[in-house]
Amino acid sequence: MKLKIKKMSTQYKFIFFGSPLFARIVLEKLIEKNFLPLALVCNPDKPFGRKKIITPPETKKLILEKKLENQIKIFQPEILDKNFILEIKNLNPQFAIVCAYSKIIPQEILEVFPRGVLGIHPSLLPKYRGATPIQSAILNGEKESGITIYLLDEKMDHGPILSQRKTEIQNLNFEKVLFKLAYLAGDLIIETIPNYLENKISLKYQDDLQATYTKKISNEDAYVDFFDLKKAINEGGNIAFQIYQKILALNPEPGTWTKKDNKRVKLLEADLVQNKLVIKKIKIEGEREKIPPKDFFN
Repeated sequence: MKLKIKKMSTQYKFIFFGSPLFARIVLEKLIEKNFLPLALVCNPDKPFGRKKIITPPETKKLILEKKLENQIKIFQPEILDKNFILEIKNLNPQFAIVCAYSKIIPQEILEVFPRGVLGIHPSLLPKYRGATPIQSAILNGEKESGITIYLLDEKMDHGPILSQRKTEIQNLNFEKVLFKLAYLAGDLIIETIPNYLENKISLKYQDDLQATYTKKISNEDAYVDFFDLKKAINEGGNIAFQIYQKILALNPEPGTWTKKDNKRVKLLEADLVQNKLVIKKIKIEGEREKIPPKDFFN
């Protein structure tokens, strides 16, 4: 007769910093494996949608949905001030995990954690440091990307690397890459935590000479000139590839777009066929999404 072994909760004392969907997926993976944080630090609730309904961040939603708010404290500071620092100090955490958290973590908070702060970054550092690593990798036509777990220091995405894992991203849009990397990040952080705490990992320092940087992407960055678009459709070439990558990278936000007859046209889906751009789905200002007729851009 087989004995049933009771699953014990993993007793790691850590705080999780993160707000959006990417962070939610990672946090859910941790919870599934009984890596329960002492606390979640996320953005304040904000108005969302046309009706401006006050909505919590995705990570807070997860805690509430799983009814874990009595086990995991939730902090939503506007600023990381002395009162906040005192509150997290009182929890006596060993370490922290930072994943898609929008605020810069100051040195005085890094010093709260005796085993440091583990950052999760969706690129193969030192490439694509900064705010938009997923979009930037797709825009540049990278065939692969990955996840880096590293120790935070006072500089952006700069600290020594604990672990990395690669995955293919070619011809995938932003949402597919986000999900793929988030699940990969969840698996990798679960593997990394015990090895790091048991001193089984040798730190690998980043080569700053190999570093590349990303920037916030604006609505103007997502614009496609209408004549370039026609050329990509009719003639193909490098311009077709560039616009294709832009459509993959910048939907749903800020949304790749052009203008025709003084109307904004969102370019939602496309393909490359024999090196020419084929637009598969659009949304014209004031209309529903639709598959465009072959002559729409001519």
